[in-house]
Amino acid sequence: MPAPRAVVIGYGFAGRCFHTYLIKLTPGLTLHGVASRSAETRARVTKDLGCKTYEGFDEVLADPEVDLVVLATPHDTHCDLSVRALQAGKHVVTDKVMCLDLAECDRMIAAAKTSGKVLNVFHNRRFDGDYLTVKKLMAEGELGRVHWTEMAWQGFGPPGGWRGTAEAGGGRFFDLGAHMVDQTVQIFPQKIESVYCRMHHHFEKSDVESHATIVIGFEGGCTGVVDAGSMAGVRKPRFYVLGDKAGYAKFGVDPQEAAMIKGDIDAAREDEKLFGKLGNGKTEQVVPTLPGRWRNYYENIADVLTKGAAPAVSLASVRRAMAVLDAAKKSAASGDVIRNPEF
Repeated sequence: MPAPRAVVIGYGFAGRCFHTYLIKLTPGLTLHGVASRSAETRARVTKDLGCKTYEGFDEVLADPEVDLVVLATPHDTHCDLSVRALQAGKHVVTDKVMCLDLAECDRMIAAAKTSGKVLNVFHNRRFDGDYLTVKKLMAEGELGRVHWTEMAWQGFGPPGGWRGTAEAGGGRFFDLGAHMVDQTVQIFPQKIESVYCRMHHHFEKSDVESHATIVIGFEGGCTGVVDAGSMAGVRKPRFYVLGDKAGYAKFGVDPQEAAMIKGDIDAAREDEKLFGKLGNGKTEQVVPTLPGRWRNYYENIADVLTKGAAPAVSLASVRRAMAVLDAAKKSAASGDVIRNPEF
């Protein structure tokens, strides 16, 4: 079977530095083209990538050579564009966040089932080294029974471009929060009993939230806290995990993004000063971070499309995370704890 031909919609930061880059590294996929409304951008794509360019989305859907559509577009476009592509007989990968609410999520999943085509969401951070290290510590029993996690990913100042516009799905709640909620509900497979979210809005020139904290209650008394903010002049640990045997704290973020932006993701190496610590209240030990591998995501997509492999990111798992974000939005608006939310 020939390698599926992918077209990336959008050539901003995500399209340029993540999707086209990783697809070109994947032996089982072909970067067939990039779509952009900007003639200047299309010229740059031709020069930089040597692939086909498209001016509009309809042009991509009408091309019978296109097998896979990859959406590197603003969050509020993901639902409609995904549904249109699926109905046109194309497979779809959409950047996270998948969409803006649970109703959109269900519409996308229904369109995938009806079309018989693959729909998937780019949750590359399931392949982050720090997250994989937490999962390994849990699997090996080093933490005991984990009952509390805190994940923080913060910046200082409002995001720029469309990410600074609430209508487009901007803000760190949907951007970085989507990754952390996804990781949290992977760590805790138990039934979700409650979701509470507190948001602040302190930016004068941007209508996205300045800070968002989500508290997820799981059956059995486990708690996951997600902290996504833009007021963090001083950063919290990226991971703070507590078990009945030990705790783990880890600062810093996975080094793959910085290496990828420089053009060589395989050169990513974490500074040993950022290795996490495992402690039991009496002693502490440094835990080397496992190497992450974002390449795994598109390699899996290639296997899904050509070999019928199981998706590494299942729609059921993505829907669970979307349901948390949906409940969190409702909680932030009402001030209430959302109990036994729809899943």
